[in-house]
Amino acid sequence: MKAPVTVCSIAPDGSLLTVTASVRPRGGRADVKCSVPDAPELAGRMQEVVRLARHTEPRFDSREQVVLSLDRVPAPGSRDWELACVLADRMVRGLWQPQLQLHNRVVANGWSDAWQLGRIDGHGLRQVPVGVLAGGEGGLPHLGALTGHPDPAAGVSAARAWFPLYSGGAGDRLCWVEVSVRPSPHEGEEEASITAPGVDAALQARVRAVLAGARHFDGRGMGQWRTTVRFAEERFQGGSFELALVMADRMARGREFLARGRVLATGQSSAWHAGRVDTVAGVEPKCALLAREAAPGDRILVPRAWETRLPPGWREQLRTRGASLACVDRIGII
Repeated sequence: MKAPVTVCSIAPDGSLLTVTASVRPRGGRADVKCSVPDAPELAGRMQEVVRLARHTEPRFDSREQVVLSLDRVPAPGSRDWELACVLADRMVRGLWQPQLQLHNRVVANGWSDAWQLGRIDGHGLRQVPVGVLAGGEGGLPHLGALTGHPDPAAGVSAARAWFPLYSGGAGDRLCWVEVSVRPSPHEGEEEASITAPGVDAALQARVRAVLAGARHFDGRGMGQWRTTVRFAEERFQGGSFELALVMADRMARGREFLARGRVLATGQSSAWHAGRVDTVAGVEPKCALLAREAAPGDRILVPRAWETRLPPGWREQLRTRGASLACVDRIGII
């Protein structure tokens, strides 16, 4: 049994926040469990940070559960505790042994908007005491620097695709979905290697199922990647985003040609494992939105079932805007 570890972070008032991490056999439980006294939403953010930072690790091992806890609630708006959580998670699993210590304790301050890239954007300290690990320029710029390795962002490939958000009003618009992948061989369920921070549990489960199914059809995508999925907007309804998600994933993994401009796609499937693209509702309003938003070089993908229902002159309208169209019933090289 591995011994628990603690990592501290300096709060804005100069006091110390303490992160405690311990490990136990997973036994079907979540890979990471986090707790903050009387702050379940903050505990959810802790879990998200740790899971994203793990995507920069060279290998994926889900046999253990890491339990992380903060001893108290941080000051409102403070995020400097994020780096302490990431380091505690790595220390308790034996992935990093610290050299810099302050009074026999590891003290770290830093935050990031892209932990999945291993980037550390900065810290909130006015002055960094000797022995404190501070993230950002002049300190610890990325997680690779912990062990003398290059910036892990160099090993991440990312791609975006856009899909229409239609509600029947002036707010109709395109929304992007971005897929970032990092080579990381792993065993076990494909879904466990995919995360979508910020979205609710139902959408996260759907994202995982869609990508796992589409990669099964692809034949080369299983067990090879750590994957992060981000949406421009985290709350929406319907499944018309699925084709855009699959296309972004295929482009990120080098399995699809890139368009000169953007890929705009709408479509879903009840059988991604078979590569099938099914229809979605809203042919006319979504076509109007796509035509309005199309730009030179864009590649527009819609279900083959729409082909006989496309508005008159719509293809020509896209062509005059410099965009191309494909009606698809199956994924592949589109």
